Amino acid sequence: MKNRFILILSFSFLLLTSGCALFRPAIDIDTVVVPPVEREFRAVWIASVSNIDWPSERGLPVEQQKAELRTHFDLVQALNMNAVIFQIRPAADALYKSELEPWSEYLTGKQGKAPDPLYDPLQFAVEEAHRRGLELHAWFNPFRAMHPSARSELDSTHVYYTKPGMVKEYGRHLWFDPGMDEAHDHSMKVILDVVKRYDIDGVHLDDYFYPYKERDSLDILIDFPDSTSYARYLDSVVGESMSIDDWRRNNVDRFIERLYREVKDEKPHVKVGISPIGIWRPGYPEQIRGFDAYVEIYADAKLWLNKGWLDYFSPQLYWPIDQFEQSYPVLLRWWHEENTYNRHLWPGNFTSRVADQGQVIWPANEIIRQIHLTRLQDGAGGNIHFSMRAFLRNSDRLVQRIDSDAYNEPALVPPSPWIGSAGSTHPIVTSEVLGSDVLLTLGTENNDYVWVWTVRSKYGKEWRTEIVPGWKNAFRVKGGDSRRPPSVIAVSAVDRLGNESVTVVIDPTNVMRVRIIN
Repeated sequence: MKNRFILILSFSFLLLTSGCALFRPAIDIDTVVVPPVEREFRAVWIASVSNIDWPSERGLPVEQQKAELRTHFDLVQALNMNAVIFQIRPAADALYKSELEPWSEYLTGKQGKAPDPLYDPLQFAVEEAHRRGLELHAWFNPFRAMHPSARSELDSTHVYYTKPGMVKEYGRHLWFDPGMDEAHDHSMKVILDVVKRYDIDGVHLDDYFYPYKERDSLDILIDFPDSTSYARYLDSVVGESMSIDDWRRNNVDRFIERLYREVKDEKPHVKVGISPIGIWRPGYPEQIRGFDAYVEIYADAKLWLNKGWLDYFSPQLYWPIDQFEQSYPVLLRWWHEENTYNRHLWPGNFTSRVADQGQVIWPANEIIRQIHLTRLQDGAGGNIHFSMRAFLRNSDRLVQRIDSDAYNEPALVPPSPWIGSAGSTHPIVTSEVLGSDVLLTLGTENNDYVWVWTVRSKYGKEWRTEIVPGWKNAFRVKGGDSRRPPSVIAVSAVDRLGNESVTVVIDPTNVMRVRIIN
């Protein structure tokens, strides 16, 4: 009798610690209100030019290059961010295996020299990002052919030698002539080659179109050397011709429009994003003063947004909130008002100013406030941080502040309905209680491709959201503080355009109790 009593107690304890429904009130999953998953684009630029972010030095051993990139991606994931903007073509060179342009010196220390042992950094980056559920956007400079930070000689396969007519010397730079169709064709071929061969999630351009103007040794402005191509244009015109400034702007406009069209023709799901300087022109809106990108670098970013020649627009709002003549919230609101096609508005933030030792240093709270102000602006759905080194240096405890405040919960990338709507994916979920944990088996009815899973778990009155890479077909949900499994788990599948499936709600202790939410 005594042994039987001990056996009953032991069995009862086992049932209790396993979270069996017998020892807790039944949850009516039909009345449970499942919270939506937060939507916000949270990205960081990883710059390779001048070895700003990656690799940290030219010529690092391959395994160290890989280790650095893994470290970057691990930190991005840990901070509940969901995308990286990865610079792969700083200046008519390649941080990937290309038949069109030479290996970048920022990778190996010598332009044209391949990594040894040979690997493809872009393929590696795509795989590592996707393994963590991060989007990877390939960042190109379309017209820069050599940056002043270059140390090695140009490789014989560089366009300066292979197509010399379309490359101009300008100050300390080499630059494609955007007035030449051949230059457009070459850069477009480079970009589309990457779109075709790699599983990237986006194509990204920054603020370099025509070069920022330089001065000679006598401090006299140097005009861009495109008189020959402009004369060729004038000879071809029937009727009224454009001024050289309008012609230069039109050259950039033509490239942007073509880029959007041809990327979509190749892979519609690949997003196209542009990150111009955050001021279109001084006086727009009225209080704004500063650099005139429309005049100085011939960038009519307002037109590109007005025409919808992009999927996301990321003006570089690189000024503090309280700087009246370059006010962050005022500029953000103005760009929203110009967003006639309702494309994604994801401003860029000068997060590296928190870590910059050479200029006025911002407190980390400035970036936190900018994120919160972005959320308050109708039509704005995220931020891109320049750059990764700000998080690596972690000045003013930036990482801890981002983690505990701005990004303390995970978020899905907002959907892009003009590209594609949700399909008919239906998750299939089974569960097994393992002590206080729950092991989920994840799948879909028709083996549909899943970009990420959302897993929302209820502990008492609190919910916890986790975003799980779509390649995982099993996921372990941890028990709560009471060492008991969650009472309810809700799972959905999300495609690579951010479209969410129906949500399957289960009682993890009773696989027969399932609810579907559309």
